[in-house]
Amino acid sequence: MYLGLDLGTSGIKGVLLDHQGALIDQASAALTVATPQPNWSEQNPEDWWQATISVLMQLKQAGHELQQVQALGLSGQMHGATLLDQKGAVIRPCILWNDGRSYPQCERLMTSHPELMERSGNLAMPGFTAPKIQWVREHEPENFARIAKVLLPKDYLLYRLTGAFSSDCSDAAGTLWLNPATRQWDETLLQLTGLTLEHMPKVHEGHEVVATLREDIAAELGLAPIPVVAGGGDNACGAVGMGVTNPGQGFVSLGTSGVYFSVSDAHNAAPEHTVHAFCHALPNRWHQMGVTLSAANSLAWFADICDSQVPVLLNRLYESDITQTRVVYLPYLNGERTPINAPDARGQFYGMSNGTSQMEMTLAILEGVAFSMLDCQHALAQAGTDVDELSLIGGGARSALWRQILADTLGKTIVYRDGGEVGPGLGAARLALLGHRASQGENVEALIQAYCPLPKVLDTHQPQPDKRAYYRGKYAIYRELYQQTKTLEGALASLF
Repeated sequence: MYLGLDLGTSGIKGVLLDHQGALIDQASAALTVATPQPNWSEQNPEDWWQATISVLMQLKQAGHELQQVQALGLSGQMHGATLLDQKGAVIRPCILWNDGRSYPQCERLMTSHPELMERSGNLAMPGFTAPKIQWVREHEPENFARIAKVLLPKDYLLYRLTGAFSSDCSDAAGTLWLNPATRQWDETLLQLTGLTLEHMPKVHEGHEVVATLREDIAAELGLAPIPVVAGGGDNACGAVGMGVTNPGQGFVSLGTSGVYFSVSDAHNAAPEHTVHAFCHALPNRWHQMGVTLSAANSLAWFADICDSQVPVLLNRLYESDITQTRVVYLPYLNGERTPINAPDARGQFYGMSNGTSQMEMTLAILEGVAFSMLDCQHALAQAGTDVDELSLIGGGARSALWRQILADTLGKTIVYRDGGEVGPGLGAARLALLGHRASQGENVEALIQAYCPLPKVLDTHQPQPDKRAYYRGKYAIYRELYQQTKTLEGALASLF
């Protein structure tokens, strides 16, 4: 068997595969996010570790002989700044990918160091790791002085599991310290935030074996002292899990955040279009992404304030037969990346009346997130990227209604595949399989083709021509709504 662990924002998932790469079982444990101040988003790394233990105990209690696991791979939320001191202790809570406090640091970095965009291939955005460290440097100098290592979230788990400091080039590309063309740290970029190579883990390809599980940890978790591969960022691992491994392939992810992902055979940077250009978790491959920060998170937020649950809201909408609404929703609960790069942008409902129902507001959320994905599609198109058919992953992919709205909005064929809900965890387990087999002398490219296929199609959604006028008109209003109200957001924020 092979094990993949995916450290997401809302929880950790464990995925078991058999020797042929088929899914055996999965388990998960929930996580919470702290927001001690507006625009802040943090987690305690110890919570990640306890959730990891919970996931493995669940798999063990389900009757799986974890001693038979032959290799472990890790996936995780990108960009988080996990700071360790000389003794390996956590200095402060991890600053997460959706934390917006470092926007001023981004502006200063871009103004003072124009070489940053050229060397990293990306704009400085608050979600990325480097501006977070610059914020710590300016606002918490005592913590900055204690930093011995900066780790991404999944790489902290790898450290706890093995004692090794390691990352992979797909996750590391989201820090702004990696040169995606060379797939290694750039010392010049590190110096911009007062760091050196000594502060960083070693960078590997995602399938490469980087360490062995510590014997004491293996005994505690019920595993053997197995090899651990470098793994990958959640989106790159999601692509591996969905068989999106070759140039021209793409997917849309409806997780906590939303991602529009396309594979390329070179590092095609397009920062002027707010497109992320990163390394893939597989060798000799890169990818481009557009990102919206509150996809399924928008539904979870609305369900919470309605004292309900997401499946209940979606079922009510389905049973209502409501297919159009005058309500427009901007999904900017945590700011936005593509295309506006505005951490202070805020979510809105517009067009409500006394007769507006909960179902219409739910529908508006589904549409608003689809429109944010259309923003990403336009940004990628401006950067020269076009994908005819999109696979769909993430928790939001379970909704057939949402899948159809995406197909109609994007004007693309949307393919829902088996394993789409497993996503990054499946990819992490596949990387473990690849690494284990490659370490025994097998050809990596042959292994990728054999063990990273496109999963079985469960459902296909074609754009409906009769919906085109509605979504085009609604999208135009969606775009104009932000432009008309963005100055008011600053005025509102100034009152607090």
